[in-house]
Amino acid sequence: MRKPVLIGVLLALLLPLLAAPPTAAASAIAPPAASAAITWTPCAENSAVECGTLTLPVDWNAPTGETFELALARRKATDPAARIGSLVVNPGGPGSSGVRAVFEETFGFTSELTSRFDIVGFDPRGVGRSHPILCSVALAGQAPEVIMRSQADFDRWLAYNEQVRQDCRARTGPLFDHVDTGSVVRDLDALRAALGDDKLTYYGLSHGTLLGQQYAERFPHRVRALALDSNLDHSLDTTAFLKAVAWTAQDSFDEFVTWCAKDTACALHGQDVRAFWGKLRARADRGELHMPGQPDTPLPRMTLENEVIGAFYGPYWKELAEVLVAIDTSTATPQLMPAAPAPAEETYNNTVQIMCQDFDLPIHDYREYYSYLRTAAKIAPDMRYGPRAMSLTVNCLGQPTPIPNPQRRLHVDAPLTLLLVNALHDPATGYPWAVSTARQIGREARLLTYEGWGHHIYGRGECVTSAFDRYLVSLTVPAKGARCAAVPPDQASSYPARFGPKS
Repeated sequence: MRKPVLIGVLLALLLPLLAAPPTAAASAIAPPAASAAITWTPCAENSAVECGTLTLPVDWNAPTGETFELALARRKATDPAARIGSLVVNPGGPGSSGVRAVFEETFGFTSELTSRFDIVGFDPRGVGRSHPILCSVALAGQAPEVIMRSQADFDRWLAYNEQVRQDCRARTGPLFDHVDTGSVVRDLDALRAALGDDKLTYYGLSHGTLLGQQYAERFPHRVRALALDSNLDHSLDTTAFLKAVAWTAQDSFDEFVTWCAKDTACALHGQDVRAFWGKLRARADRGELHMPGQPDTPLPRMTLENEVIGAFYGPYWKELAEVLVAIDTSTATPQLMPAAPAPAEETYNNTVQIMCQDFDLPIHDYREYYSYLRTAAKIAPDMRYGPRAMSLTVNCLGQPTPIPNPQRRLHVDAPLTLLLVNALHDPATGYPWAVSTARQIGREARLLTYEGWGHHIYGRGECVTSAFDRYLVSLTVPAKGARCAAVPPDQASSYPARFGPKS
């Protein structure tokens, strides 16, 4: 469901995306036990799924203090005689619901997995049913323009972000300051123990790969298998991060242009796509574009670029070309870009706050901000604002430091091999991030390259899907340097063919 446009610009633009490493002694310390066992009952929404909760501390450094309920959902293994254990899943975001992912069978797991594992999803702290971070919708509607043009604009953002932090903290309570991935790592280990699994079997997508990486780092001897799909690199500073995201956006746009030149199914086939796109962006800057089916709702440049990036997740190139033509001619149907629902008094703001506690990406003044815009324009001339990266950095301006889980290189010393899988042309977690992360992990990592496009690789053909399944079931890893051929986009994704990002 689409949030109001401005909220979408501030929150949904973010990458389904970046302390010294824990010492060996710290890693060996067992976490405080979770309060009571999990009581599973049929879910009200879907009786084929069981729901439960796990009581956990808000602050793991004060384990006897305030608690919250971690919301859980489970689909039991369909072949109990062949059951291996639990497969805990995280759909990333951050801010995506693992409970809903289990309800909707989002990942499209094969019977090889569903017969042998209980599929267990959870809403991470601050998300969905697990004490969500709540913030004022009215305040979200007062946000300054994302693209700043002066130091005065920069100062307005600093003041606004502080106002948002105070509002969200007041509405949410102490959990607001404890939604970083490091805290979720502790939650995940408590969940593993409560499930009765000696070791963790885990599948994480996008931002969920960061959770898997840091779990392996903190609890290496409690891991059975970690399958990490579309990987984050949590070692990048502001400059490296923004450059990488700009490159990734441009790479995906270049692939779209190449496809359109070759395939007559493209509504822009035979045209100069880059010139068409440049004119469309210029019209958006002049305020001449409107949301399809909503003639009274302007379509700003940042929202337009975000729609394009979202289409690359599939990729949904055919749908993208059609909607761009429809926007240009003001003939788009509401189905492609639905009308926003009426706003509630409060809205979730978990994506922003989680990212701001996981990524320290400081920009100190307008001059520095503008230098990043110029650099991005050189790297990504067709996607130069880098909407997701700029939204992240702008929404985190003024974040109090030190943050709980700042970027650093991984230090994994585990008696197992982690499986990393990534597309060559991923619009959200670029392939260089997977390569860098695998190098940081070292001999404990095995990278499988999917030579295609999109975000979320499980289900894109027999090669990658069987590699995931063999690893999770029998711990068999692909050969070093293994690659899987690209599958045509209309056959590749396990998601329904719809427009926009999925995690």
